Amino acid sequence: MEKENCTAVTDSTLLGFSDALELRVFLFLLFLSIYGATVLGNLGMIALIQVSSRLHIPMYFFLSHLSFVDFCYSTTIMLKILANILNDDKAISFLECAVQFYMFCTFVVTEVILLAVMACDRLVAICDPLLYMVTMSRNLCMELVFCCYFNGTVCSLIHLCLALQIPSYRSNLINHFCDFFCDLPRLLYLACCDVTVSQLVPYIVATFSEIITTMVIFTSYLFILTTILRMHSAEGKCKAFSTCASHPEAILVFHGTILFIYCRPQSSNSMDTDKVATVFYTVVIPMLSPLIYSLRNKDVKEALRKVVSSKIFSQIIFSKQDSGF
Repeated sequence: MEKENCTAVTDSTLLGFSDALELRVFLFLLFLSIYGATVLGNLGMIALIQVSSRLHIPMYFFLSHLSFVDFCYSTTIMLKILANILNDDKAISFLECAVQFYMFCTFVVTEVILLAVMACDRLVAICDPLLYMVTMSRNLCMELVFCCYFNGTVCSLIHLCLALQIPSYRSNLINHFCDFFCDLPRLLYLACCDVTVSQLVPYIVATFSEIITTMVIFTSYLFILTTILRMHSAEGKCKAFSTCASHPEAILVFHGTILFIYCRPQSSNSMDTDKVATVFYTVVIPMLSPLIYSLRNKDVKEALRKVVSSKIFSQIIFSKQDSGF
């Protein structure tokens, strides 16, 4: 058997979409538009929750952090894409690659846990509405959010340590769908040494996290559905469904992609499929989340309408004062 060419390289090269300049320009404009919509949607959601008093409840406190996490992990990936998609030099140091993966993994794991926390919040709001504000106190909400970020950080450290322990690689070319996105499965695929443990640990951690959070979400919505079906008022049922309708949609889109990528054994045959799935949850999902929560949520739409109308009204008043009326 021919011996593999293993070297201890200090940098790597990520393979992008295409070498055709016209296609790269198109992709740059496409990603720029998507990232612009992501920034506008998520930061706009955070600002709206802050300025609208009717959204100062635990549900939207968690939603503001969800928007922040979406913005952060999208920015971690998209800035490199936009900065280098037109650049012929695709080199990236392994230190930079490790930092990028660590930041990205931290925010993704945080979002996984945060979605489960939001499901518990909806459970309390639907099943025990009279004590909702008492049960979901501000201190409890802050502690839950802190736990989400803490678990995301710890889980990312585990993955990062596994990646840094790899002594050598077969190649410094990382074949990925996006320019400048370092992912642990791709790095492990290039390793020369035996990476069975390094592949097994992330697989177990990701699967365990998905099982726990999915069980929490499934159990919460099972109780929610049971409570809604027991309601005698049709208006009450409609209000309850509208309150939590957008959250299951976000869960299905996000968790479905995560399960497909990380909770199954990796193989070279699945690389192209993984590329499409990865770009979906790194680029598209952060843009879709604010749309899902705004278009399907009456409170958010009403708060946005009031903010916009008050701004327009203020501009009319100021323009009349400036004109001497």
